[in-house]
Amino acid sequence: MMGSGKSTIGRMLAERTGWRYHDNDELLQRERGLTARALLAAEGEAELRSAEAKALMLGLRQPEPCIVGAPAGTILEATSRHALATHAIVVWLRATPATLAARAVGADHRPWLEGSAEEWMRTTLAERAPLYESVADCSVDTDDMQPRATTAEILAWLRTGDTCGRWLISS
Repeated sequence: MMGSGKSTIGRMLAERTGWRYHDNDELLQRERGLTARALLAAEGEAELRSAEAKALMLGLRQPEPCIVGAPAGTILEATSRHALATHAIVVWLRATPATLAARAVGADHRPWLEGSAEEWMRTTLAERAPLYESVADCSVDTDDMQPRATTAEILAWLRTGDTCGRWLISS
């Protein structure tokens, strides 16, 4: 979900591992030349979702090892879920709707947050959480964790193949 820390954590993981990081917003702009918000306004939700799916596939085609910040809405498409489940190690950066809204509000490139950002997050997360969980190899609750601690937990999991410190039930 937007506001979960994908870009921050992705960049920190790239720094620590030496792997290349591919940001979802940058992949989308590379694919379509527009931000998510601009694409939604110009061509509608269906076209945004299609472009996000293409951006995800572009990220998954990058030379390995690499880190890809997946566009959050791609989880809605079965093809994207299948690609994530079969071609990636997926870390779900999980947070409450209040945390997600607080982190995401104010970013001009992000759509959907014009009204009640927290309500949108709550509704959207309720729909998507089971889908995220279905592809996640590891889940990290980022509400009360600083990015460095989250990064360290993911790195420890990658080294050991264990369960990312703790598996938490989705809310």
